[in-house]
Amino acid sequence: MTTDRRIGGDVVLETLSALGVKAVVGLPGQHALGLFDALRRSDLAYVSSRVENNAGFMADGLARVTGDVAPFLLSTGPGALTSLAALQEAAASSIPVLAISAQVPVAGLGGGRHGYLHELPDQAASFRGVVKSVFTVRNVSQLSSAIVQAYAHALSAPSGPTLVEIPQDVLLEGVDGIVPPVRPIVPHVTRPEPQAELIDEAVRLLANAARPAILAGGGVSRASAQRPLQELAEALGAPVFTTFGGKDAMSSAHRLFAGSWLEDIAVTEYLERADVLLVVGSGLGELSTNYRTFAPRGTVIHIDADLGVIGANYRCLGIHADALLALRAIVAAIEPVVSPGHADQTAATAGIAALADTVSARIGEQELSLETGLIASIRDSVPDDVDSFWDMTILAYWAWSAWDPRSGRFASGQGAGGLGYGFPAALGAAFGHRTSGRPRPVLAVSGDGGALYGIAELATAAQHALDVVWVIIDDGGYGILREYMVAEFGASTGTDLVRPDYVALAESFGVPAVSVAPEQVGAAIRRALDEGGPQVIVVPAVLTMFEPTHLERVGDAT
Repeated sequence: MTTDRRIGGDVVLETLSALGVKAVVGLPGQHALGLFDALRRSDLAYVSSRVENNAGFMADGLARVTGDVAPFLLSTGPGALTSLAALQEAAASSIPVLAISAQVPVAGLGGGRHGYLHELPDQAASFRGVVKSVFTVRNVSQLSSAIVQAYAHALSAPSGPTLVEIPQDVLLEGVDGIVPPVRPIVPHVTRPEPQAELIDEAVRLLANAARPAILAGGGVSRASAQRPLQELAEALGAPVFTTFGGKDAMSSAHRLFAGSWLEDIAVTEYLERADVLLVVGSGLGELSTNYRTFAPRGTVIHIDADLGVIGANYRCLGIHADALLALRAIVAAIEPVVSPGHADQTAATAGIAALADTVSARIGEQELSLETGLIASIRDSVPDDVDSFWDMTILAYWAWSAWDPRSGRFASGQGAGGLGYGFPAALGAAFGHRTSGRPRPVLAVSGDGGALYGIAELATAAQHALDVVWVIIDDGGYGILREYMVAEFGASTGTDLVRPDYVALAESFGVPAVSVAPEQVGAAIRRALDEGGPQVIVVPAVLTMFEPTHLERVGDAT
């Protein structure tokens, strides 16, 4: 028997609406039914995932395109725990997602011995090493405040995932006369501000640098700091390199844009020769430092909103600050003091051109026309503003360096490195574009191994008619692992897969699909974009990686 009375689930969704949220993803479970009953009375748009981990990836894509916190709804126990890999990716990439998980009734919290279905002794403990914070609600009076705090903490710099867990009986409890309807809320979102003396010292170093360079990461994009970054580069005449997670931090059309070929030794050595290297919005982790071989000889200035990464791997002038606030402060202070010669971009542009020639020549020597042609064909087949989401697959490893995002977003699962990211994240992005009133297609790229992680979401794509073109590179297994094992051991084990007929499988969900040769990919993508809706393009091809040039340095060093 249905009822329109307000329950705890309504308070949750009312609070999300009051915070400005327009859309949620998720899937129901026994203890979460109060949330899903409340959806009938909510104006929030909802997309139904099929697997909790994929729901987390959808929330990731949704958050990236809206710039807002993306909530996703989970049941308790197995349902909640299945989302952990997606939350790890959001944490590693600083994406603000809000997991709202049901829990066993209040009486069973912390016990683990009451016999409730899905009961855990301490569900929150499973999340604390992954998310920024956990809020456990124990009565309806705490509901709205917990959601507001979790939302604000997810969005505060450094952004990232948070969790609110709510017992089943709290979600089902009537709240009329106890909790009034929730009014619009302005959350208290914090951004660390730079200390003045650190900005002054950074300005002094940069103004006197003979060979400055900039490495920009995803923190620049998340803080919307692209403009002051460009202004600073122009004031210094400094080349701007971007990390794989920060490929849209600088327009690729700008003459000071130096690309993302961070795995090429020539780029590593160029950055090492900088007498002052400004790193902003990057943790300087394994991928951004050419697998820890990067050894700067000059001074490093490291700006990041995450205090824990500053100085973790390199001695530096550390500035704990939001990228936008720090770059604005540096630009304002540096313009009156830089000498006219710093604005001369000739040396930087010549260096960028030489690096591009070196990389191109190195790739050209390796018989990699299939891989370079495939990347170029896909890039040329989609509009400039199309967002692309890439799984952990060989073509994505190429895209980290070679893909030009132009005016679209580039995202991959390289933050945490788990499989299955590309397709569900793209579905979340397409959903976000639609609910924001700016619908446009999204590109997803997976290997056949990673595709199987998200294959159930073909049902979601069909049910919600989400405009995603999904390219699956089918090489018969875990291609990158096969390549690694053969290189290391001379043979591979466990990397070859029996896989379905992807075209027939997609069509069984009502999703149009086609299998094409690599040279036909561009035309197939253009046709899919013209037709609209979800589309699958399977490309049988065995790809290989370019030579990992950082290994040359390891060999030289030994």
